[in-house]
Amino acid sequence: MGESGSGARSQVARRLSRRFQVALVGEGALVGLAAGAVVTLYRMALSGAEDVLRHVTGLASDSPLAMAGWFAVLAVLLAVVGRLVRWEPATSGSGIPQVDAEVAGRYDAPWARVLPAKFAEGALCSLAGLSLGREGPSVQLGGMSGKAVSRALGRRRGEERLLVTCGAAAGMSAAFHAPFTGVLFALEEIHREFTAPLIISVMCSAVVSDLVVSQALGIQPVMALAFSADLPHPDYPFVIVLGLVCGVLGALHNRGMFAAQDLFARVRTHLPEARLALPFLLAGVAAFVWPELMCGGDAILEDLLAPGAPALGAVLALLAGKYLFTALCFGSGAPGGTLFPLVVMGGLVGGAFASVAGLAPTYFANFVALGVAGLFSGVVRAPVTAVVLVFELTGSLDALLSVCIVSIVAYVTSSLTRTDAFYEHLLAALVGPEGADEARGGSLSHGEKDLGTVRVGAGSRLEGMLVRDVPWPDGVRLLTVDRAGREIAPTGATRLEALDELLFIVDAGAAADARLKLHVMGAPRART
Repeated sequence: MGESGSGARSQVARRLSRRFQVALVGEGALVGLAAGAVVTLYRMALSGAEDVLRHVTGLASDSPLAMAGWFAVLAVLLAVVGRLVRWEPATSGSGIPQVDAEVAGRYDAPWARVLPAKFAEGALCSLAGLSLGREGPSVQLGGMSGKAVSRALGRRRGEERLLVTCGAAAGMSAAFHAPFTGVLFALEEIHREFTAPLIISVMCSAVVSDLVVSQALGIQPVMALAFSADLPHPDYPFVIVLGLVCGVLGALHNRGMFAAQDLFARVRTHLPEARLALPFLLAGVAAFVWPELMCGGDAILEDLLAPGAPALGAVLALLAGKYLFTALCFGSGAPGGTLFPLVVMGGLVGGAFASVAGLAPTYFANFVALGVAGLFSGVVRAPVTAVVLVFELTGSLDALLSVCIVSIVAYVTSSLTRTDAFYEHLLAALVGPEGADEARGGSLSHGEKDLGTVRVGAGSRLEGMLVRDVPWPDGVRLLTVDRAGREIAPTGATRLEALDELLFIVDAGAAADARLKLHVMGAPRART
């Protein structure tokens, strides 16, 4: 008890120190350097694997014997990937739900095993041609790089989660070559808490990571969209309609993906190879029948963005084929992401919509970008990240208004369908719908303490309450009240005011539940 209490006091002292905020920025930069280096190597490995895949299958396409030989190679790749997933189960799937759970304190993955396993699995799946993206694995690789830095610096669990968030932002930044997208994704989708020190350290991590990847791979975005002309305001009704379409398609996308998961879950023997067999088989067929469907979808983007809009039938066929192949790869638990295929499918939706609506070819690229934002928002339910992503892909603020409109409409429409947001559903499947505080192989270590903050919103339930009257969650102890930059040591008679920032300490296992309850009580609401 004494040792635990001493550790908690030192953690509180560190959190309250002004040096902590500066140190966190420096640690964020260190995480960005580590994560940027790992993800840069990962992108290079995936690019090289895809080049080898297309070269070899192109040569083998004229020889039945060579084609049979490629299927034999796929069988070997399947066996190796299956062995790696069995060796480290935390690498199954995209990796983003695992990072979500890590930050929430409900998962404790071994970074020293995840990093090499995920790296090798991604490269092998790319070599096989599975329809998977690099963004999810990049987020996990970045998060585990942040965890490695935390362990090297001897940081406690609460601060470690901040560095994992920095790593996730760095991973997304390096994967998309879009630092602000990495920042927004980490804060909006993973950490779900906005504090000034966290935002600055996450931004520093993402920028450093982007700098690292730029030195190795250049400064061009992964999907360069150039507008020929700004969309005129009389055409904005089409933007609203596209938002409705993307919202509905986003909900259908999620339901189909979840159904694919349920379908593969019925396979319960010879795991994971039995579940991975179908995606690897389909990848072999696609290599010789429909090679555009392989890997993340770079080949589709090249066709879509080439001069002259592709035929509507070809766009719809690519959209259907890419979705079905991606759903089967994702549902099997193959180690790879779905974000880049999602971006590709969003571009196809926007292009198909522009063709159906009879819009001038001049605005085709505009609607490709709008489709990316709309489908991303409808699937992930992160509209701010969707807007920033398109801004960084296009390098232009000219379409900001239309991108905001399509993202908001898609978000609202998808939410009204009562379909789970993509990563929230995956997180619930990983840790249980009730959020059981379990880590890999058992519960998180007892005696660990965690720190959290909550801001008292104007008109919230907490505003005006005495500290002794607040129904504090079990195990929560209020430490300080920051009021307009002045720290107050609270007593039971301290009355909480709007915009107060409360620093509390809680057992690590109950931290997520405590944060949720306190944020609900502190949420601002309109005054009547």
